[in-house]
Amino acid sequence: MIYDLLAPFYDSINSELDYNGWADFIERIIEREYKGKPELILDLGCGTGSMTLQLAARGYDMTGVDYSPEMLDIARSRAEKMGKDILWLCQDMRSFELYGTVDVAVCCLDSLNHLTTPGDLDKCLSLVHNYLAPNGLFIFDVNGKYKFENIYADRAYTMEEDGAVCIWQNSYNPRTRLCDFYITLFSERADGAYDRYDEIQTERMYTLRQIKQHLSSASLDFLGAYADFNLTPASDDCERIYVVARCNKTNWNY
Repeated sequence: MIYDLLAPFYDSINSELDYNGWADFIERIIEREYKGKPELILDLGCGTGSMTLQLAARGYDMTGVDYSPEMLDIARSRAEKMGKDILWLCQDMRSFELYGTVDVAVCCLDSLNHLTTPGDLDKCLSLVHNYLAPNGLFIFDVNGKYKFENIYADRAYTMEEDGAVCIWQNSYNPRTRLCDFYITLFSERADGAYDRYDEIQTERMYTLRQIKQHLSSASLDFLGAYADFNLTPASDDCERIYVVARCNKTNWNY
């Protein structure tokens, strides 16, 4: 799994992200849409735990779920250094299990775009609904049309870190709305030689209309979609779209 190999320098690749501002945005949404202060928050697709730790530092009881053991190892180490007791679960977003309900679920950094079939997205959203308390919030983001067509597109990127080089070639099909990422990673061994790893990852571009339909099917009521942390209304042409939904358990069949 390529993200296991990327784990040691994943945070450097995403170093430009304003996690503090993002956490401020999440708290602003919670203040607007949630009655009272939530205690339990799930970070779904938590990666190396950057958002998990931001929210934990603000007093929330956190659970982090990710499919990569290496990512979670880094997250666990960071949490120990901060003195934070966080439950880390190595699970697939399409089949995760929790020990009980949570008040809020967050899913950051376009994790849902990696669910490339409508059926997989429905599985994930159904589980989010299942583990959210009544009227709990689901706050997530997806990459929008602009990013797929103008930033991903058919471009190539090269990233270098100490002991590793990553070459990232993209191929976007506007008809299928699928973007394939051809990833080659060179990792330096102790003797100075390099091992090569190749993998293909795929993301799907979901329109806002599709997102609303999938949320509705999972009994998650759409509350809003925003283009930035200032709550500017989003459209399909945005680079990143931040979506908020509320768990509706009225007449839900378990």
